[in-house]
Amino acid sequence: MKLLSSGTAARAVSLVLLLLAWEITATLAHSRALPAPHAVFAFIAREASGGDLLSNIAITLARVVVSFVVAMALGCAIGVALGRSRRLDTAFDTWVIVLLNTPALVITVLCYIWLGLTEAAAVLAVALNKIPTVAVLMREGTRALSPELDEMASAFRLSPMDRLRHVLIPQLQPHIAGAARSGLALVWKIVLVVELLGRPNGVGYAISVYFQLFDVTAVLGYSLAFMSVMLAIEYGVLQPYEAHVRRWRLTAH
Repeated sequence: MKLLSSGTAARAVSLVLLLLAWEITATLAHSRALPAPHAVFAFIAREASGGDLLSNIAITLARVVVSFVVAMALGCAIGVALGRSRRLDTAFDTWVIVLLNTPALVITVLCYIWLGLTEAAAVLAVALNKIPTVAVLMREGTRALSPELDEMASAFRLSPMDRLRHVLIPQLQPHIAGAARSGLALVWKIVLVVELLGRPNGVGYAISVYFQLFDVTAVLGYSLAFMSVMLAIEYGVLQPYEAHVRRWRLTAH
């Protein structure tokens, strides 16, 4: 508990120092291109009271959640399959490498061309950008599975479902947690790009509108507001989950 409180205090002090440095720099620059923190926070408050900010954040968050779930589900399934089967890995490794190295912008544009400016195209574009990363992480995690536990499962004649629940998933949970944390950081950024290119709402769309108006205060306001939501998910959900699945390391020491 003491370690947790000291870590929280250190983050709070670091955040205050960052805001102070921002305020001083903005004051010295005295430019519309770098608004002060109080101006950005004032915009956030006005936009939130009008309802536009909360509406756009909710829409973007929904896209993030759907894309994230699809990418994690398919990426984990593909990664485990490739990690368990050398033949599948040899056959489809090139596919994974190609997707890994295809720019997110290209995938997004192609999805919009093929499926139109639709919600399905937006979600698919985000998922396709994340699936190969999850697949690679889960493939490496699957390769590191304990063969002794596999032998034990075979000796006790565990059913495929019991083997999955009691042998495979517990060993893969740390890798799933790592893929989830890196995945969320990537997914929400790509969602904003997808919204900027082809959606009529969401945080990315709002940022594109204010960019055309050269309203840096609004751009920073929307960015910080949604970033705060993602940080809350990171610190409130993903990091506790990762600590939970890695707790055996602490007890082992």
